Amino acid sequence: MILDLLFPNRCLHCNRIIEADLLVCNLCFGQIHFTHYDYSKNNPVKEQCKLSFPVKNAYALIQFEENSLSRKIIHELKYKNREIIGKILAQWTIERLDFRDQKPEILVSVPLHPRKQRERGYNQLHLYTEALSKYYEIPFDHQLIKRNYYSKAQALKDKKHRQETVNTFSATHLITGKHILLIDDVFTTGTTVSSIAWEILNAGDNNVSVLVMAMDV
Repeated sequence: MILDLLFPNRCLHCNRIIEADLLVCNLCFGQIHFTHYDYSKNNPVKEQCKLSFPVKNAYALIQFEENSLSRKIIHELKYKNREIIGKILAQWTIERLDFRDQKPEILVSVPLHPRKQRERGYNQLHLYTEALSKYYEIPFDHQLIKRNYYSKAQALKDKKHRQETVNTFSATHLITGKHILLIDDVFTTGTTVSSIAWEILNAGDNNVSVLVMAMDV
């Protein structure tokens, strides 16, 4: 209570004092550009994925425009020690994502290298994935995919180096006949999700769908 008085929670956009469990104030919420994509129909994420691997369905929550509030939200989650933002993004996703009759069977989030996770203190996708798992009643598997190499943050790489992900990931155990939802934070070139998707596809007779917090437009 004392900390709340001394360091009140403030809107990421306008700095207005807001309730502790909010991210932005009601006035600034409209500055977040949600995609309104349909998970089971063609959309920009699905079309981009289809260029690299056989994707079943795809969805992005928000647009990741330059100098936008959406971009600031993702950066706060990834680099500013605000892991709780993952739960807020999960709630926004739950309010908008309807799997209908194409509900996946396992949730798998993009892993960090163990060294990177120790440095950051958390994987920014875990709380997000676990909140979705609880609501949709879909199990998650944080161990299925491992990252083989330590590298600097994607945001610090140029486009050429972001695409160099050959052998970056590998499957840790055999899994077959499942519909797996692969979860990432930002979809830019699609190289990361493509690399992991092929590991999942090659591991057995699986289907892969994709869910990302934001799509770089």
